[in-house]
Amino acid sequence: MKLEMTNGAVIVERTFKATISTVWKAISDRDEMKKWYFDLAEFKAEKGFTFQFVGGPEDGIQYTHACEVTEVIPEKKLTYSWRYEGYEGISYLTFELSSIGNETLLKLTHTGLDSFPKHPDFAAGNFKEGWNHIIHISLKEYLEGE
Repeated sequence: MKLEMTNGAVIVERTFKATISTVWKAISDRDEMKKWYFDLAEFKAEKGFTFQFVGGPEDGIQYTHACEVTEVIPEKKLTYSWRYEGYEGISYLTFELSSIGNETLLKLTHTGLDSFPKHPDFAAGNFKEGWNHIIHISLKEYLEGE
């Protein structure tokens, strides 16, 4: 289990007691993603596929996230852009998977956070906190049922 922040990037690593195909399906299949991630109207792990979702602080502004899949290597790597409609900046979110026996190491890297406007909602610490919860709690509970 690892969480670090460097140069406008958040990196989260975790090993799951699940096969690589199970973890891949969790991060790339819309029906699985809604169980632990965001309930996306549409998602396809296909280069060039664009999607949107709305999210933000529970008691604050809700932002339209505009994303485009930029790289797909099945069961290995998934990258998409992540920006906020109406705001400057673009970031990239990458999930990388590797097998360790019967387990899977997931490495999430969210780069370009420093390209967003200097606004409390876009602070790097919020991304660190959010990804920490999503990977170490939501995805862990989804994959391992604990």
